[in-house]
Amino acid sequence: MCQLLGMNCNTPTDVVFSFSGFAERGGRTDQHADGWGIAFFEDRGLRHFVDHQPACDSPVAALIRQYPIKSENVIAHIRKATQGVANLQNCHPFVRELWGRYWVFAHNGDLKDFHPRLHAGFRPVGTTDSERAFCWIMQELAKSHADVPSIGELTLTLRELAPQIARHGTFNFLLSNGQALWAHCSTSLYFVERRHPFGHAQLADEDLSVDFGQETSPTDRVAVVVTAPLTTNEAWTAFKPGELRVFAQGAALPA
Repeated sequence: MCQLLGMNCNTPTDVVFSFSGFAERGGRTDQHADGWGIAFFEDRGLRHFVDHQPACDSPVAALIRQYPIKSENVIAHIRKATQGVANLQNCHPFVRELWGRYWVFAHNGDLKDFHPRLHAGFRPVGTTDSERAFCWIMQELAKSHADVPSIGELTLTLRELAPQIARHGTFNFLLSNGQALWAHCSTSLYFVERRHPFGHAQLADEDLSVDFGQETSPTDRVAVVVTAPLTTNEAWTAFKPGELRVFAQGAALPA
C-alpha cells in the first residue's frame, strides 16, 4: 500500500529533512513506486506537486529536497497502486475547494465496494478509491456546515464520517485546510512532536542527520505524522486503530 507524511507547525517550516527520507521509500528503500505528490499551504495559497514517476528518481522530488519551501501544513504521499493505474490524475494528495479554501487529502489503504452517490460539486478526476472517498467527505462536510467550521466542530464531523468509509477497508488518511492537520488511522500511523529543547535526529532511510537545535528557535513546535517512523532516535507515538487525531500549532490537540 501507499505511505503518508504530514507536518503541522506553529511557524512556517521546511520539510526537507523528513521528505528526504520519505522519498527514498518511493522505489529505493521500499516499493511505493507508482507516483508521489506533496502539497504546501501558504496562508490561503497552495503549492501542489505530483509526479507519476517514483519519488526516489523524480526530478520534481529532487527539487523539493533542495528547495526549502516553508509551510505550517504539509501533506505528502508515495503510491503503491491498488486501484487505478499509475498516472498523474491518480497521484495523491488530491485538492478541492470548499468555502473559499483549499482542502488537501491523501489516503493509504484499499476500499472495497465503496461507490457513494456523489453530486455535481465533488467528482473524482481519476479512478482511485481514495479520490472517491475524498469527494464524499467534502460533499458531506458541505452538507453538514454552512461555512468553515471550527477545528473542534470539523473534528466531530470527521469522527462521524471516517468510520462509514473505514468499514469498506483500510482507511489511513491525512486531511488539511491550512488551519490544522487531521489524521485517521486504520492500521498504521505514527507521530512525533518536536519542541524545545530540540535534539538530533537520524533518518532511517538515508544517511542524513540534523541537529534541530541549530535550525529552530525556542518557541518553535513541529508535529510530524507518518505511516512508519522516519527516524531511528526519536520517540514516535503509534496511533490506535480507528483513532482520529488533529494537530494545530505544532501539537496534538486533546482528544
